[in-house]
Amino acid sequence: MRVTRSFIVIGIILLIWNLMGVAAFVMQYGADPGQLAKTDPDTAHAFATMPKWAWGAYAIAVSAGTLGAVALLMRKAVAASLFLLSVIAVLVQFGHTFLGTDLLAAKGWSVAIFPAFIILMAVVQWLYARSMVIRRVLR
Repeated sequence: MRVTRSFIVIGIILLIWNLMGVAAFVMQYGADPGQLAKTDPDTAHAFATMPKWAWGAYAIAVSAGTLGAVALLMRKAVAASLFLLSVIAVLVQFGHTFLGTDLLAAKGWSVAIFPAFIILMAVVQWLYARSMVIRRVLR
């Protein structure tokens, strides 16, 4: 099946979105907690106390999402599985952030707006790739 121009545009947008996630991971993982504490002590504490498994979930989320976007552009059905893995890892990562820390109590529910958008995007990517598998655009 021939792909539409919108498929290519969506694939490129998803790739850029996921690459921004990789960049965020690299910046946050390498951030100096002392410097961050001067501007936002609550977030600095959350990052400083984040267990390795939660960092691992974060790394898996952004890596699987990026690989999923690449697979989507290559018209590979594995994109749906990679995006599903990303959804699961995003839920694990933010599950720790909001259930395993006092970030919500310290900063309020407004701190959950962008993470909710990230979760929504992860689900949308997975559903889109799955629909492309069903339509036999991805093989």
